[in-house]
Amino acid sequence: MKALPVEPSNAPVAIGSRIRAARQSQRLTIEQVADATGLTKGFLSRVERDLTSPSVASLVTLCQVLSISVGDLFAAAEIHLTKAGEGPRISLGGEGIVERLVTARSERRLQILEATIAPHGKGESEMYAVDCDVDVLHIVRGRLRLILTNAEYELAAGDTLSFPGREPHTWVNPTDEEVTVLWVLVPAASG
Repeated sequence: MKALPVEPSNAPVAIGSRIRAARQSQRLTIEQVADATGLTKGFLSRVERDLTSPSVASLVTLCQVLSISVGDLFAAAEIHLTKAGEGPRISLGGEGIVERLVTARSERRLQILEATIAPHGKGESEMYAVDCDVDVLHIVRGRLRLILTNAEYELAAGDTLSFPGREPHTWVNPTDEEVTVLWVLVPAASG
């Protein structure tokens, strides 16, 4: 079998911004990382700006101090784009509602659902709960009433309400106008 001749890429591998992000997320200064690794502040600054490449030994030491794996520096970022109106339709129940999943189906950290609710549309007649830790409702356009076990909230465009995901609730569009909302579920609802 003949091997495919693959030419190596001369494109530089830019890992500096990922190293900087890892350092900053841990609230470490370049000086602190320099002290922990034995590398100079100037060298670390040049690495973070992709002006120089660290040796394998320096990179391993740097990753150990920052508690990241060397592979994470080179992994391709997972990016998902959902164009307006193109998310897959889903149904969590209710009347007069069109729901679309706008995050990737595989996303487990959170889910964002965009819902268009017809005039006088309403949720389930029985309160329901979603299997997530936090449920966030953001009103993009229109007005909506959210009904929880012990409270009701009248929400208007721009309002955002967060509540425990497993809290029983339902909703109603009390107006003669269409409503657009975003539901954010953290983490993504199981099932």
